[in-house]
Amino acid sequence: MELLEVQAVEIIQSYSTNNSYILVLNEPKSNQNIPILIGEYEAQIIILSREKIKPIRPLTHNLVCDVLNKFSLFAKKVVVEKFSEGIFYSSIHISDGITTKCIDSRTSDAIALALTLNVPIYATQSVITETGINADTFSDSDDDDISETTPTLEELEAQLKMYENNEEYEKAAELLEKINKLNSEKEDNN
Repeated sequence: MELLEVQAVEIIQSYSTNNSYILVLNEPKSNQNIPILIGEYEAQIIILSREKIKPIRPLTHNLVCDVLNKFSLFAKKVVVEKFSEGIFYSSIHISDGITTKCIDSRTSDAIALALTLNVPIYATQSVITETGINADTFSDSDDDDISETTPTLEELEAQLKMYENNEEYEKAAELLEKINKLNSEKEDNN
């Protein structure tokens, strides 16, 4: 089974399905994008993981990271293994330094974990062949169906609290500026 490394490049909102998003993985050598439909909650988790935002209390993927750490285990890689009947199947490869076990996982959970732990993400050649879309074609044709996600005011405020709790005041100031701008635009529209 040939594995090719992929990058999580963006999350975009899907207007064809309510409350769903598309996680876009890119395989740079072939310039193929793999669009994976995920839910709103999963999108938020992946965004938090990608941006290295640590929540006040651990989320599920943070819990898994803590369990791995406490038991001296580590994730070696995440693999998007197959696509069948509209569903992506993935695994997390966990090692104790001697043996490695593959753990079945939802793709969104595996990618959130990989981004949190800075673990490489791979896809099989068959997944890329079956689901890949040329990145240039994908970006040209997506204007009618999908657009980039914009976080809600509540999400931005939660992120602001996290920055403040972590004493990341420069990031907090930038975010507060965005929040104030959104509030101003909201008032202007009313």
